[in-house]
Amino acid sequence: MTIRQTGEPSALEVLHTPGRARAAVLLLPGGRSESLDPPGRLDLPGRRMTPFARAVRRQLPGDVVLTARVRYRCRGWNGPRADPVRDARRALDELVSFAPHLAVVLVGHSMGGRAALAVADHPRVRGVVALAPWCPPGEPVDHLARRSLVVLHDPHDRRTSAAQSFAFARRAAAAGARVQTVPMPRGGHAMLRGASAWHRLTVDAVASVLTGLPL
Repeated sequence: MTIRQTGEPSALEVLHTPGRARAAVLLLPGGRSESLDPPGRLDLPGRRMTPFARAVRRQLPGDVVLTARVRYRCRGWNGPRADPVRDARRALDELVSFAPHLAVVLVGHSMGGRAALAVADHPRVRGVVALAPWCPPGEPVDHLARRSLVVLHDPHDRRTSAAQSFAFARRAAAAGARVQTVPMPRGGHAMLRGASAWHRLTVDAVASVLTGLPL
C-alpha cells in the first residue's frame, strides 16, 4: 500500500499493517553513489529487503510490528543532494501521519544504511539496524545520542568497508549512542551467502532496539 500526499508521489510503501501495531520497521534499500535514474522495474535492491520484512513479520511474536519501505525517487546518493535522505525524511513523516505514536526502527542496507543513520534524529526513531552500511569517514554522529545502533557487516565486504562501519559505530558510542556491532562471518555486500543468519540477526537487532536489551 502506497501513502499519497497531495502534489507529490509518496515516499512510503506500507508492506504489512497488523491489527494492533505497537512499533514500526522502516526498510531503506541500497542504491548507488551517483545516479539520477529512478529505480528500475525489477528494483533488485528493494527486493533484497523483502525477506527482511518477512522475517520481522514472522519471527517477532504477536504480529504487532508494521513494516514499510522507503520509495526512492532516484537510485543514487548524488553527493550533497543526498537524495535518499530527503526521501527517508518524507517517508518518516508519512509513516507518522499514517500510524502516529509508533516507535520506529530503521533497517537500512548499504546506501540505505547511510540514509538511515542520517535521519535517526527524527523524534519517532528509536534506533537503526545498519546492514553492510556505507559509512564514509567524517559522517556526523552527535545526533545518535540516546539512540540505539546495531551494525552488521561482513569484514570481507568488497563494496562497503566494515572497518569504516565499525569506526563509525565507535564514534557514535562515544557520542552517547547505545551501540552493538556484529562482524558477520560471510555474506559479502549482498548478504546472500548465509542469508538466513542475516535475516535472523536483523530480527534480533530490531527486538534489541525496541526493548533496550542486548542481542
